[in-house]
Amino acid sequence: MPTQRFIVSLFVAVAVILGSRCAVEVAIAAEPFMLTSSAFQDGTPLQKKNSGDRKDNPNCVGENVSPPLSWSNPPAGSKSFALTMVDPEGRGGQGVVHWVAYGISVSVTGFAEGEVSKPSEKYVGGKGSAGAGTYQGPCTPRGAPHHYTFTLIATDLEPTDLPPGLTREELFAKLTGHTKGATGLVGLFGSP
Repeated sequence: MPTQRFIVSLFVAVAVILGSRCAVEVAIAAEPFMLTSSAFQDGTPLQKKNSGDRKDNPNCVGENVSPPLSWSNPPAGSKSFALTMVDPEGRGGQGVVHWVAYGISVSVTGFAEGEVSKPSEKYVGGKGSAGAGTYQGPCTPRGAPHHYTFTLIATDLEPTDLPPGLTREELFAKLTGHTKGATGLVGLFGSP
């Protein structure tokens, strides 16, 4: 990212020198579509409280509190967002879908800690591997940590265009031809 920041700084300097509004617009457009969290950096561990809390699974050691997420600089033409959380190593490499959400208005720029652990007016709940329409935290078996990939997709669909309860695969089929761009964030988690 330092190279991108340098390029943006260069455009801003050119705009100042030339007094050109055009160069400023180019500099603003150069900002990348980004998904971030104030609780963890890309490629670092999620907190224990972010783990699932299912009592029937000894690998669920947390409180099922969703981490805070925020995003910026959506691609031009975006009307809504979809957000998924997937553990590609889960179920012996077959993957586990922990959360599917969509119909997120372009005016929404993030979710507070714990906000998506329950239904919300801000998103339409899809269906994860366990059938839930809300965030379901990691329940990682002992061993190497798994990679929990949050993927935010910008779409040209209106927030009300898709019905509730879509699986990740069904959502992706309906998003074909309607995506404007995507960004991701990976959190690690392993049971103690």
